Amino acid sequence: MTPEPQHPDPAAPEPSAAARTAPAATAGSAPRSPIPNGNDPRSTDQHGADQHRTAPDGTDPDSTDPTGPAAPARQRVGWNASLVIGVVLVGIVVLMALVSYLWTPYDPTQAVPDDRLQGMTGDHWFGTDRYGRDTFTWIMYGSRITLLVGIVSVAIAMLIGVPLGIIAGMTNSGILSGLIMRGNDLLLAFPALLLAIVFSAVYGPGTGPAMVALGIASIPGFARVARSGTMQVMSTEYVMAARAANRRAPAIAARHVLPNIAGMVVVQGSVAFALAVLAEAGLSFLGLGTQAPTPSWGRMLQESQQFLGTRPELALFPGLFIAIAVLGFNLLGDGLRDRMDPKLRGRE
Repeated sequence: MTPEPQHPDPAAPEPSAAARTAPAATAGSAPRSPIPNGNDPRSTDQHGADQHRTAPDGTDPDSTDPTGPAAPARQRVGWNASLVIGVVLVGIVVLMALVSYLWTPYDPTQAVPDDRLQGMTGDHWFGTDRYGRDTFTWIMYGSRITLLVGIVSVAIAMLIGVPLGIIAGMTNSGILSGLIMRGNDLLLAFPALLLAIVFSAVYGPGTGPAMVALGIASIPGFARVARSGTMQVMSTEYVMAARAANRRAPAIAARHVLPNIAGMVVVQGSVAFALAVLAEAGLSFLGLGTQAPTPSWGRMLQESQQFLGTRPELALFPGLFIAIAVLGFNLLGDGLRDRMDPKLRGRE
């Protein structure tokens, strides 16, 4: 038997519009409190998907992306701890070198036998050496040699290594590229300090041979970085379009390759600068670098060996400033790399 259809009782009161639209409450469920602005955060759109809030600029305000608009200004600008500390340490060395051209407490070549091996006093902040020369004055003058060796050696390596790397990257898998990279590998077999010792033995000890040797030893690093960056740029669509338009290779290198690998080259330059500072100090310590009477941090270390027991500050201060320069340029390179690489920018 089929059940008879149920007919509404005409005598029953008709429910109101609010009662018809309100959902039926289940047993044991708490009533939902109204939202002051009338919007239910759990409401859904007509397709049943949760509504997603979007900021006026098209970004997600709930996103935890450390590089988004809600990130601190320090992160958006790109200043990180390594970059700040590196700039400060390098700034100390550069400022000291610049000031030494305008003012120094004493003449670096002036020897005062009566003041020999004095401790730290008001007249001699870092003491005096065995000849009575002011140690602080020598530290200031030594910063000149440090920066000079770093600048010249890095410039030599950059002017030779970057063009070779670009050529190898643009002619990848060609004979010319293979010859360049095999020569690069051959040069890598010689440590920088060993190559500098060979140059000093052939051309005599001095700052000039040391700078040239350190520059040649740094060429492979720049060539590898330039080649890697060039290969990435050459695979982009705009470079392919330029090649399809019969643009010449020098024009492509100048317009597209160089601007895109400049950041990588700068980072490599800061690392090579730190290595040059350390190598120059080592050569001067061995007597193959900067010669007397020119002040040098490495030679100050060499002359202070016999006084380590009585005047340890003679070795402490030049060693400290060598460490400041090397650490500063290394941190500067790390900070610049993080600043220029979007993938690493959100780590801080």
